[in-house]
Amino acid sequence: MAINSSQEELRKLSAEMRYLEQTATVLQQRISMVNATLTDLEYANATIEGLEKEKENAEMIVPIGGSSYVHVKLADPDKIIVGLGAGVSVEKTLADAKTTINERLAELEKTLQSAQTQFNQVAERINSGQKRMEALLANVRQGIA
Repeated sequence: MAINSSQEELRKLSAEMRYLEQTATVLQQRISMVNATLTDLEYANATIEGLEKEKENAEMIVPIGGSSYVHVKLADPDKIIVGLGAGVSVEKTLADAKTTINERLAELEKTLQSAQTQFNQVAERINSGQKRMEALLANVRQGIA
């Protein structure tokens, strides 16, 4: 009878462990996506800071992807087109664009911190669950409950 209760607890714990591992995977993916977005916004912020020092018609080299660049002349250093999401963009002044990007960076930092905290909590639960499973398996193998 006692072995059956240990086996039942093992089944429940095993199901919980699968759920926690899936949750950890989702959180890792979220953390990776947030980190990628943070990197992108930090790059945009650095570019805007560089633009603050430039004058109209300044010659620049702009990355176009794939380690390729194009030479351009800066038409209006105070106008930035900022994406709002869902393919929608608006023109903003350089100062407004910088503010918008800095606000997004702050929000993403909070999101990242929250996701990392959740991941750490899930990882702790996985570790404690694995220890409990090992103890239960040892008891079941020995015929002890």
